[in-house]
Amino acid sequence: MLKNKTLLITGGTGSFGSTILKKFQDTDFKEIRIYSRDEKKQHDLRVEINNPKVKFFIGDVRDLESVDNVVRGVDYIFHAAALKQVPACEFFPLEATKTNVIGTSNVVTSAIKHGVEKVICLSTDKAVYPINAMGISKALMEKVAIANSRNSIHTIICVTRYGNVMASRGSVIPYFIEQIKNNNPITLTDPNMTRFLMSLDEAVDLVLFAFQNGVTGDLFIQKSPASSVGDLAQAITELFNSKTGMIVIGKRHGEKMSESLASKEEIVLAEDLTNYYRIPADNRDLNYNKFFIEGSQNNQSEEDYNSSNTNQLSVNQIKEKLLTLDYIKNELNLL
Repeated sequence: MLKNKTLLITGGTGSFGSTILKKFQDTDFKEIRIYSRDEKKQHDLRVEINNPKVKFFIGDVRDLESVDNVVRGVDYIFHAAALKQVPACEFFPLEATKTNVIGTSNVVTSAIKHGVEKVICLSTDKAVYPINAMGISKALMEKVAIANSRNSIHTIICVTRYGNVMASRGSVIPYFIEQIKNNNPITLTDPNMTRFLMSLDEAVDLVLFAFQNGVTGDLFIQKSPASSVGDLAQAITELFNSKTGMIVIGKRHGEKMSESLASKEEIVLAEDLTNYYRIPADNRDLNYNKFFIEGSQNNQSEEDYNSSNTNQLSVNQIKEKLLTLDYIKNELNLL
């Protein structure tokens, strides 16, 4: 499946992109292309990787001509480029739309045009019942990808959706640790908030599962445990033997008390694949009888799949999960 093939990773210098690159750099791929806007991150990754099969391309998914230039000759795409900081997107929603929606449209349009075999688009739990600009733009990103999949004859387009990736760039775990290192109290928005917890490796595994098993229009979700933000902060406090304490500051712009990985409408259609859910595309055509006359039965479950009704980790279990992360081991000088 990989031999003599070319892989493109958009947003390839981010947490996900650099992690999956390290997994693939010694495989049979002929070439791996890293596409992003930041020349400094590209330089740092180029020096770290030092692999001639890895090629770096400066560009922006918002620019279709730029996307066309990098997609030409590509066999597979992992589309990870996104604006994903909730407060930033809340204040600049049009920028989130340009990158997350228009950018995705450019990537899948170019992929179909150039005969790419498979595209995996990365989404987020915030796309389910979205209340913030980031989630709304990601929900539209999913719709754009799946709508294009209906009209794609040769290019398979799939979506993966996952929750909080622990210790990824800009996430809360590095922020808590930085506060502790600076001898400041941890600031909590609301200790009762719940969030899914998964590692970068688990996020990569989800994408690889979709890559190997997805048919066009599929949306894949990884079953994940969750914890309250208060328990997560407590676990970090105990791991770092911190005495700085915690302060509750209240919710930020666009935050929910819990996040959902699958809506009530989606979960009733989901195929249970043990560690994953597969939600097939709704491939009905635009026949208005189906909307106004025929309808459908039993199209909603009683519950969505969210971070409050999934498996809840205890403080000790959170500590065990944190200690599997190289980032935490480095911070604790365990490596």
